[in-house]
Amino acid sequence: MSGGFDRVFEIGPIFRAEEHDTRRHLNEATSIDVEVSFADHFDVMEILENLVAYSYAKIIENCQPSLEALGINLVIPKTPFLKLTYNEVIEIINARSDEKMHWGDDLGTLGEHTVGDYVYEATGESHYFIIDWPTEIKPFYAMPYEDRPEYSKSFDMMHRTMELSSGAQRIHTPDLLKYRIESQGLNPDGFEFYLRAFDYGMPPHAGWGLGCERFVMTMLGTDNIRDTVLFPRDRRRLSP
Repeated sequence: MSGGFDRVFEIGPIFRAEEHDTRRHLNEATSIDVEVSFADHFDVMEILENLVAYSYAKIIENCQPSLEALGINLVIPKTPFLKLTYNEVIEIINARSDEKMHWGDDLGTLGEHTVGDYVYEATGESHYFIIDWPTEIKPFYAMPYEDRPEYSKSFDMMHRTMELSSGAQRIHTPDLLKYRIESQGLNPDGFEFYLRAFDYGMPPHAGWGLGCERFVMTMLGTDNIRDTVLFPRDRRRLSP
């Protein structure tokens, strides 16, 4: 859609064959998605941080009785959010954790701590971005830097307790896109419908997806994502 519209916004259900069976994962969730043409990853990061701050402000303005009933005192996150490179986060973790991370590792849970625990200890920031991830551990459509192809123009937006959103500038040239598909051991023939639009020309574009239930979970400080949705769908519950 970014080939014909400058800005695309979507809120809708997403379905994942999610293998994780944790308090943070669902098989059906609600995703808030943005895709912007003629934009890079920094442009859409600004949209995302402003959305988060605006949502906090409106909930504080309009939902005080509910917040008081829940015993929650929301504070609007300050913008712009701190931006840490993947390499900087690795250094922060390794300076504080006995479990050492190496370049190319995904930033999962570290024992009893999360990445956010260590970053919060170092910076005091509850919301922040991790940028410049290794290209090989991000999806094939994340744009590599032209002068540093081992790094991608990608980001995760983090709350101190978990990841809330992932995004990137997307690859918009078909040759590079096919190369990245093949480099991850995939067959471009299986992406024929997706790739067809790029043969007609696609502008530079970037976007992200924000998990609504996780956003609510971190905002209200709940321990289980199932408490943020009326009928949670997970590995053990499909109906109602």
